Amino acid sequence: MEKRVMTNSRRRRALMASSALLGGVLVLSACSGGSDAGGKDGDSTAKADKAAAQETSDAQIKITPADGSDNASINNSAAVTVTKGTLTNVTMTTSDGKAVSGQISADKTSWKPSVQLERATTYKVAATATDAKGRAAHENASFTTVAPAHSFIGSFTPDNNTTVGVGMPVSINFDKAITNKAAVQKGITVTSSSGQEVVGHWFGANRLDFRPEQYWKEGSTVTLKLALDGVQGAPGVYGVQQKTVTFHIGRNQVSYVDAKTKQMKVTQDGRTIKTIPISAGSPDHTTYEGQMVISEKFEQTRMNGATVGFTDSDGKGEYDIKDVPHAMRLTTSGTFIHGNYWGAPSVFGNVNTSHGCVGLRDAKGAGDPSTPAAWFYNHSMIGDVVVVENTGDKTVQPDNGLNGWNMSWAQWKAGSAI
Repeated sequence: MEKRVMTNSRRRRALMASSALLGGVLVLSACSGGSDAGGKDGDSTAKADKAAAQETSDAQIKITPADGSDNASINNSAAVTVTKGTLTNVTMTTSDGKAVSGQISADKTSWKPSVQLERATTYKVAATATDAKGRAAHENASFTTVAPAHSFIGSFTPDNNTTVGVGMPVSINFDKAITNKAAVQKGITVTSSSGQEVVGHWFGANRLDFRPEQYWKEGSTVTLKLALDGVQGAPGVYGVQQKTVTFHIGRNQVSYVDAKTKQMKVTQDGRTIKTIPISAGSPDHTTYEGQMVISEKFEQTRMNGATVGFTDSDGKGEYDIKDVPHAMRLTTSGTFIHGNYWGAPSVFGNVNTSHGCVGLRDAKGAGDPSTPAAWFYNHSMIGDVVVVENTGDKTVQPDNGLNGWNMSWAQWKAGSAI
């Protein structure tokens, strides 16, 4: 009979194997609650687990955005829903504990905040629901809304519920340069109750205007819808706006300034209602020609030549009038149609003397309603068109103010991204 002798190395391997086996048993024992699967401890644990499972609520709560989200929308992101149960309580707070108001739906299956969220803010949501047996379920989440550095907004004109003239375009200026113009333009719609076709035109990377081929139909209603929430305008930059704006078109008033005859003909619905003597830009400072839209109105305002490049040798403005009456802006660069009380009455209708503006006879203090400037101011609104002719100057640039009407329809449509 052969005698086998266990060497030291074999003995060590055997011990290691038995240790590993023992370790496995010990690990198993730690998970099962006892050294014997059929023991009393194992039975009691299994029964406890089964009982706990039976007591778990069927209600399934979902909080959006998902816990930990760091680029959430400020409009539609926050919501709580439940299936197989009803919501009993939902709280939403900022990271510093400020409560956010919200409301549970009538059927108690959803909740939303009742206010728009702030950008770059962390919010915490805690929700409780019960199932048909009254068993409670709980869910918690925390998320952070999109930061200004990663989002864009558009400032638009005209304002909601305003009445404007027939020349008023929809003009949107974005606070970030837009590279994905098609996506952004698709997120914006402008429609008119008149049925006119409305097309957008980009002026650079930050401005998008909308207009029909001809002036808006008088008496119509225009609707602007911004559906930019989550739209990527540039790499890593997303829209946050979701808004509907309506404005109304008033009567059709277009005024024609003739720098040669030095008269302005005011028309409504194609009919001349008044002719006013004017004084346009002097031969050294001619007035732009073209169709210009009134974008702002000031009963009185300051005009300083230094702000538009008209300075003396000392660097001060060639003029600085602190109470120009009845002023209405025609261009961003500083062209106005305004009252003039410092010129002799004989100037108007006879001599062009201004630095490029269109002047009408007025009284100091803007308090005399009988002057031509006061009449025109009181009969004009934002969006009215002033057409300037025969000055000898170039046509105003379409993006210098709200003056896109100086482009043909083909040129305008060529500036659309879609």
